[in-house]
Amino acid sequence: MSEFPRYRPRRLRATPVLRSLVRETDVTASDLILPLFVTEGEGVRRPVTSLPGVFNTSVDGVVADAREAQRLGIPAVLLFGIPGSKDERGSSGWDDDGVVQRAVRALRAELPDLVVITDVCLCEYTSHGHCGVVRDGAVANDETLELLARQALSHARAGAHIVAPSDMMDGRVATLRAALDDDGFADVAILSYAVKYASAFYGPFREAAGSTPQFGDRRAYQMDPANAEEALREARMDVAEGADIIMVKPALAYLDVIWRVKQETGWPVCAYHVSGEYAAIMAAARNGWIDEAAAMREALTAIRRAGADMIVSYWAREFARGDASS
Repeated sequence: MSEFPRYRPRRLRATPVLRSLVRETDVTASDLILPLFVTEGEGVRRPVTSLPGVFNTSVDGVVADAREAQRLGIPAVLLFGIPGSKDERGSSGWDDDGVVQRAVRALRAELPDLVVITDVCLCEYTSHGHCGVVRDGAVANDETLELLARQALSHARAGAHIVAPSDMMDGRVATLRAALDDDGFADVAILSYAVKYASAFYGPFREAAGSTPQFGDRRAYQMDPANAEEALREARMDVAEGADIIMVKPALAYLDVIWRVKQETGWPVCAYHVSGEYAAIMAAARNGWIDEAAAMREALTAIRRAGADMIVSYWAREFARGDASS
């Protein structure tokens, strides 16, 4: 390669147009997925204290937010449910008249071109806050699989395009794929949270979803943050079981993992810019320490550059508004 003074990299950085021409990575609204929290009631719009700009909304509010997202060019939403009642098995999670199921039906009726993704997990619906059935103080993997399948089927019956198991039970992708296929939903895709770490960055989400464990933690089923080879084994296993898209979560703290999963599987990769990552930037911005828009755009660009094909982001609408005004 030529060296200075023959080669001057700054030649191509001199103006915005030049920088744009040689830009290697781009993020657009069409790369983003907007997460939404749906709760009981009507006309409800309750702010999440630790997630500025994020709300718990009733079905009508979810439809309004999704309509704006679609107008801005965001192609998909990811729904999380906040039920009116909880029990030890999370039975409201597969209630055909549950909050997520009603939201899915409303979105499909009002916004037929929007892609609707549903979170499949029991932590939002169990009284103990864990992601499955608890026996003797531990989550019972195989007993939980049947309940996850029931939840996924209820979402598919409501009209979900994609179900996204986030529980981290072994074998759940194969279980969901078989249940969906056997019930006539072969076209419903699975976005598997294949690589989900036991992260310190989930706190604000747990406030929003009311899913903080009432005892212990989730380290026995979510991944150790120190492990990357294990991430590849998890990803390969879920691909073999029928996953259509692989999730890596969190995103910013695991850019190396996103890269390796994408390179070694070749599968579509989704990355979740999680609540703690979002909240940290928002808190710093609101204290005047950093530029919110610049920091968020840089974060999303880094995630995309690492290999993510799509990004779940609480800042999706703000990003898209900036794109629409530019």
